[in-house]
Amino acid sequence: MSPPVSNARHVVFAVAPNLVLLDACGPIEAFWRAELMVRAGHLAQPAQPAHGEPCAYRVTVASLAGGVLPTFAGLPVVTERLDALDCASIDTLIVPGVPIDDTTLLQPELVAWIAACAPRVRRVASICTGAFYLAAAGLLDGRRATTHWRNAEQLKRCFPAVDVDPDPIFLCDVRGSSVVWTSAGVTAGIDLALALIEEDCGHAVAIEAARRLVVFMKRPGGQAQFSEPLAAQTSAGGTFDALHGWMAANLHRELSVDRLAEAARMSPRTFARRYVEAMGRTPARTVAAMRVEAAAHALLQSRRPLKRIAADCGFGSEQNLRRAFERSYGVQPLDYRARFAAA
Repeated sequence: MSPPVSNARHVVFAVAPNLVLLDACGPIEAFWRAELMVRAGHLAQPAQPAHGEPCAYRVTVASLAGGVLPTFAGLPVVTERLDALDCASIDTLIVPGVPIDDTTLLQPELVAWIAACAPRVRRVASICTGAFYLAAAGLLDGRRATTHWRNAEQLKRCFPAVDVDPDPIFLCDVRGSSVVWTSAGVTAGIDLALALIEEDCGHAVAIEAARRLVVFMKRPGGQAQFSEPLAAQTSAGGTFDALHGWMAANLHRELSVDRLAEAARMSPRTFARRYVEAMGRTPARTVAAMRVEAAAHALLQSRRPLKRIAADCGFGSEQNLRRAFERSYGVQPLDYRARFAAA
């Protein structure tokens, strides 16, 4: 990053061995992009910082021992020592994730450092399974929090005092002067960083950073990893993987039980029974969910008129699309586009 200024916001990533690399490097890139634009004066109307301070960031990546840290992806990173940092100088403390399973042992010294440092910083955040460290430090007790959807149930089991919500991309829980953010897995760290940038520097800076990164400013829906085709494939255990891929590519067609049974090479009666057994819902409900998701994607990724999107996604009419959108998202399609589109 560029030479630090004395009044820059100090953002510290407290990392553990086997760090999920994108949990840290994605948000770091977002902070860097935001600072570059403000320093270079690229914005016609620079936003007023939320706390009356210059919108500049100084990022430190630190671990217990310092030095070279192994990451889950295999690419090592160089870190500073946590005990060399002055917690009072930290504006934002972020704890990225590591692979977590039932045998994973959190570093007790890192948990203790987080617990001791948190009361002295303006805000604390976790990315992905970094929520386990915040929970172990007692920072999530009684709070609503999220994490990677694969680890949500485990977080509930390990820390029952935490109100775990597995769906949001990120959450902010404010209790008096204590501010804690948590986010979903991996790329959700970029979403979180953009939200922090927006809070610090304003919407114009954050949305321009999102454009430079080629990502959504506010990603639509819940955890993108749990999209309808992927959720369907996960639930079915592979039984209907090929069919779900075919469905996603043919949403504009009539997808009756008879047509789906033909694609699955089963009789309609056998297909309907086996599908419900494997998926826990009817084929029609899967088709409907896929169509709404495809329409949402089309609304954000194109300027196609509603009539065209309705036809391409198999709704038949704009009215059908509007009704389905209202049921699924609680908003009308064009309101959804206006709210979530990055440009």
